[in-house]
Amino acid sequence: MSFQLLLNFLIAFTWMFLKNEWTGTSFLVGFFWGALILLALRRFFPQRYYMEKVYAIVKLLFIFFRELFKSNIAVIKDVLRPKLNIQPAIFALPTHLEKDWEITTLSLLITLTPGTLVMDISDDNSTLYIHAMNAGDIDETIEDIRNTFEKAIMEVSR
Repeated sequence: MSFQLLLNFLIAFTWMFLKNEWTGTSFLVGFFWGALILLALRRFFPQRYYMEKVYAIVKLLFIFFRELFKSNIAVIKDVLRPKLNIQPAIFALPTHLEKDWEITTLSLLITLTPGTLVMDISDDNSTLYIHAMNAGDIDETIEDIRNTFEKAIMEVSR
């Protein structure tokens, strides 16, 4: 990814040099053409096209902000009810993530979402122990985390 990005910057600066325009707009136009050239030549690189990873990162951020908004609304509803009707739970989430930074990212995303908190990680990094403020169906909550955060993190890293 870094080689492709560096190559794209080189193409953008070459574009600016050939056009003899040293402006941000000229750089962006050169960067755009460089990205298209690298897209056309992507089969000659051993790793995947770097814009796919950028897209996966933006998608992960979008998923996080969506879940953040939904959980904020749910926590506000729970707090503002006259009678507190929650079902707190502690459950284990087996994960398919392998690298330390993937597990750390998943833990941070879960903890930053209101109403959930990662309490511990198993010694072999295969299970996260999570406290949820209001977990109705634990299996549904586990599948929701797997289908949103874990899947998006795998798209970024692999």
